Amino acid sequence: MPPPDERPNILLIVTDQQRADALGVAGHPVLDTPFIDELATTGTRFTSAYSACPVCVPARRTLLTGATPAHHGVVMNYDTRLDLPTLPGELTRAGYHTHLAGKLHLYPIRKLHGFMSADWAESPDQRHLGRFRNDYQRFLIEHGHFGPNLGYAHGMTSLGWVARPFHMDDRFHYTNWTAEMALRFLERRDPTVPFFLKLSIFAPHQPCTPPQYYWDKYMQMDLPEPRVGDWSRVYDGPQAGLSVNAWRVALKPDSQKRMMAGYYGSIEHLDHQIGRVLKCIPKNTVVVFVSDHGEMLGDHQWIRKRSGYEGSAKIPFIVNLPASMKVRQGTTVDKPVELMDVMPTLLDIAGLDCPETVDWQSVLPLVRGEDTPWRDLLHGECAFVPSSNSGTQYLTDGKHKYITWPGTGQEQFFDLENDPHEMRDLIDDPDWQDAIAGYRARLIAELEGRPEGFVKDGKLAVLGGPTPFHLPGYERLEHPENNLVDIDR
Repeated sequence: MPPPDERPNILLIVTDQQRADALGVAGHPVLDTPFIDELATTGTRFTSAYSACPVCVPARRTLLTGATPAHHGVVMNYDTRLDLPTLPGELTRAGYHTHLAGKLHLYPIRKLHGFMSADWAESPDQRHLGRFRNDYQRFLIEHGHFGPNLGYAHGMTSLGWVARPFHMDDRFHYTNWTAEMALRFLERRDPTVPFFLKLSIFAPHQPCTPPQYYWDKYMQMDLPEPRVGDWSRVYDGPQAGLSVNAWRVALKPDSQKRMMAGYYGSIEHLDHQIGRVLKCIPKNTVVVFVSDHGEMLGDHQWIRKRSGYEGSAKIPFIVNLPASMKVRQGTTVDKPVELMDVMPTLLDIAGLDCPETVDWQSVLPLVRGEDTPWRDLLHGECAFVPSSNSGTQYLTDGKHKYITWPGTGQEQFFDLENDPHEMRDLIDDPDWQDAIAGYRARLIAELEGRPEGFVKDGKLAVLGGPTPFHLPGYERLEHPENNLVDIDR
């Protein structure tokens, strides 16, 4: 009989659009997230974690490849091939039993990208030319729920600020379904080898429609007001008649409260469903918890993501190791980390070498408290931010942040240590000009030679509009079986 495979199991939990401060352990004034908080207080929480391209597809390509957006070729939501080695692919080759439960958001749909199996649904939505190719939709049908796109029968949209309670019993909620698919895998997995399970929950991405219990809880609370700096204000007061999918918003107080109650309720709901899964994992399991990007939630009169502001780009990032690894935990680390760090970390934990395509390194030395060389600044970008006539570029060390808008030439600078909510734009403050010049020079060096033309004659260029969603060579290859409507367009 062969010896038991004692390598640790791996559970990677990914939420969608959960901002870094949307955790009880992060000091949120009203939000309860007891199961995720326990992961943080018995593990390691990274307090300066960001998404290098804060929108779904490029963030998820980075997560599964360990490559920067410029390397994997996509800098906005765009469906094209992914030709780099992936985290599940490397673990599968090494003998792990790998499975996806929930959202993947890679092209083409149904491609496993290294997973051995999947219970797959990008969202509760179903808009694939009238064909049911989403496992969540199939689940509803198998349980007697017939009708067009029943996951969205509540009438809310996948991009907007309108919110309400879920319209069916809790067990038919996408978040419950995702947790149950993870539990079924844990029941059926091969027990002779370690597993890699990606639990990928669509919440708290819009539509914010938690079950009634969670909706009622937060609607009964006094919820925090969105933070709006004078530099960001485009409306002097609440606006009637805004598009439900507007990017810039100033909502009536009751509408703002419903959006926040739906968002916070969705997060506590997913926390409880994660708790169901955590109760069923073996002791020898590494758990990593991240989100693909954040949510502005009305801050600075924005909703959704794509910008380099804290609400959009900063994410939760927790690593929880089993006791068998004998690493002191219950700590926080303020080094700047990013989604590209997940793949090298998990391969390191599994005792595997990284492919040469991985652009950074494992955070495990930071978890151990070792004095290891680390990046001093983190670079982020997105090709297009609606209503700005531009994409965005940003640099941060978690203490300061420099943002540029290449389409317009606008620059911004924030002192996050003393102004964590970015209320004061310091770009014209004389006391900060030396620091700003240093950040500007670093961004020029980062972007020099890029095909978009970000740098001209050694200076940041003004491009007059957004840049392409992909780099040369990553043009979309149309496939008739994958003609889909992206929920984040």
